[in-house]
Amino acid sequence: MIKGYQSEILKMYDEIRTYEENALKKRKEDLNKKLPIISELDKKINKLCIELSISTFKDIENREDHLKKLKQQITDLRIEKSETLVSNGYDIEYLNLHYRCKKCKDTGFIGTRKCDCYKQKLVSLYYKDSELNSMLKNNNFNNFKYNCYSSNRTHDGLKSPRKNIEEIVKTSMYFIETFPDTNDNLLFYGNSGTGKTFLTNCIAKELLDRGYLVIYKTAEELIKNLREIRLNNNEELEDLITNCDLLIIDDLGTEQINNFSKTELFNLLNAKLLKRKNMIVSTNYNIEELSKTYSERITSRLFGNFTLCKFYGEDIRVKVNLHRMKSL
Repeated sequence: MIKGYQSEILKMYDEIRTYEENALKKRKEDLNKKLPIISELDKKINKLCIELSISTFKDIENREDHLKKLKQQITDLRIEKSETLVSNGYDIEYLNLHYRCKKCKDTGFIGTRKCDCYKQKLVSLYYKDSELNSMLKNNNFNNFKYNCYSSNRTHDGLKSPRKNIEEIVKTSMYFIETFPDTNDNLLFYGNSGTGKTFLTNCIAKELLDRGYLVIYKTAEELIKNLREIRLNNNEELEDLITNCDLLIIDDLGTEQINNFSKTELFNLLNAKLLKRKNMIVSTNYNIEELSKTYSERITSRLFGNFTLCKFYGEDIRVKVNLHRMKSL
């Protein structure tokens, strides 16, 4: 997955192994000065191991008894070595090669299958280069403020913006906690400045921190990427968008809308749904505007396979700016 990063990730594993091999070499050198008996025990163990290997193929009298005796001597010496280490304040694993990941032994692979730690490195590598990295320093749940939403009921009888956002956050938390086992996707829609992008980024931060690969694209950027995929057969970009754990499409409706964009958007939504890869879509359009703007094939996917979350209330960006100006 995401072939363009594979060489960098394999280089990271090479650097980890080299670091740990050098660290082990230094530990052995230091221990040889402070506790030379360990080196002497190692020499005896190595000598017996060589004798054991040779004796396995030699035609000697009572070979099985001899081999058993050698194995017992090796075991006794290893026990003595461990006891000597521990009694002198060293960890029993002090002279073993330390692995950051014991499952794959810092190779990234268990057989031909990618280890879980491989994906973690992929996420951190992409996250480092992503524009999300700067956005999420501020856009996260630690900075989410319910008091930006009015507690007063709206004139048309809807629940208060405060109550509404509390329910949307609850839905978002459930989405996070059940990810990726859930087939659910989220459609955030409503007026500009009501917190759709902010909450989307909060979700992205939580999932990135849990090791999932999250890709953020504005609708305009996404259509440009889909054009690049089709015209230049960019397989790496297609792999990234299609196979990421969570694709965020922000500001749907701001892209150039034509037959190409509608076709490619439908193909992408359909492919992600078939692969059971989660999505969050945000838009300033209401349900009626979405239905008028996009084909029935697209809206049927959005309305049928997404949890619809309507945002409303005052423009928070304007509200925050006015508050900041008053405090100057």
